[in-house]
Amino acid sequence: MKKLLVTLAAVLVSASTFAQGTIKFNNRLTGQVDAPVSYLVNTVGAGSQATAMAQLYLIPANGGTPVALTPATTFRTTSAAAMFYVNEPTSGIIVPGVAAGSTANIQLRAWVGAASYETALQRGESNIIPVSLGGTPAVGAPIPDAVLTGLQGFTIVPEPSTVAFGILGAAALLFRRRK
Repeated sequence: MKKLLVTLAAVLVSASTFAQGTIKFNNRLTGQVDAPVSYLVNTVGAGSQATAMAQLYLIPANGGTPVALTPATTFRTTSAAAMFYVNEPTSGIIVPGVAAGSTANIQLRAWVGAASYETALQRGESNIIPVSLGGTPAVGAPIPDAVLTGLQGFTIVPEPSTVAFGILGAAALLFRRRK
């Protein structure tokens, strides 16, 4: 009997460690979120740039490496008004290691002209927002999917090193022209 109780307790504890919350990946939801992403070069929506991408990240509470929660996605381009907004998946995104009803720190990152945020020379990121995750807890009624309420809009800008190289190049051209 002891072995059965110990085994049952071990199964319940291990099952509870797999609890995962969910979140809706959407930077525009009427009445809740309106956080457009713009592009510095021409001050229009990032969606007007053919290579503009966005991705949702989990920011670990201990300050570790951010974890990508979604594959990189494009921006809506159905109308001029929608070009600032991310294409959202049809279902909630699972946030690994954070239980439904718990809080996770989420960040939206966007970039232009590269395969990933980490390699992009033109990129931007939102504020980090604490989100109470939705999902279905083990006991009780389902918690609806959390949305990115509190997300603020941001601009994709060139990296400082890119700007510095541009300034050096312009200075070299001006210096050469004076001779």
